[in-house]
Amino acid sequence: MGFLDKLIARLRLRRKNANVLCLGLDNSGKSTIIDRLKPASAQVQEVTPTIGFNVVKFSTVSLNFTVLDMSGQGRYRYLWEQYYKDAHAIIFVIDSVDKQRISVVKEELGNLLIHPDVKHRQIPILFLANKIDLKDVMPSDMLTQILKLNNIQKKRWYLCPCSALTGEGLQEGMEWLQDCIIEEMKRK
Repeated sequence: MGFLDKLIARLRLRRKNANVLCLGLDNSGKSTIIDRLKPASAQVQEVTPTIGFNVVKFSTVSLNFTVLDMSGQGRYRYLWEQYYKDAHAIIFVIDSVDKQRISVVKEELGNLLIHPDVKHRQIPILFLANKIDLKDVMPSDMLTQILKLNNIQKKRWYLCPCSALTGEGLQEGMEWLQDCIIEEMKRK
């Protein structure tokens, strides 16, 4: 253990570990967003669709993130609930151009919010309204209304428009999520 490690340990400045679930329908941009959050040197050239789930780890100044990038394909969504209990936060990615499947998003979100491992916890949820770089995007207020986000009680949530391809909005959303996680960890 080096001098700096000893100093950090003594001052209790060690980064805390945060388990985050990244959920959303297939083709919403979850894997591309998670790849964007990694350091540039760790990003991949081409992101492939997730089958089952991928585990991605990266760190910020305050937290060590372990992100479970869960497949959004219908046949794999039942797996999501297996990981709710250990999650410190949830990132729920919405394809803000996919008007045809917004009712499926609403249904999956409803299932998430009534699950006992989520319902009774004050777990923060970051909604990333992805694909703002495309035409015919549903605006944030429309998504909030359709998904009835204002009905979410006893949980902190934030809807952040973003683009997985350009990175726009991702830092803002992650800063909000990080602050929420740190606050919640201080309470415990």
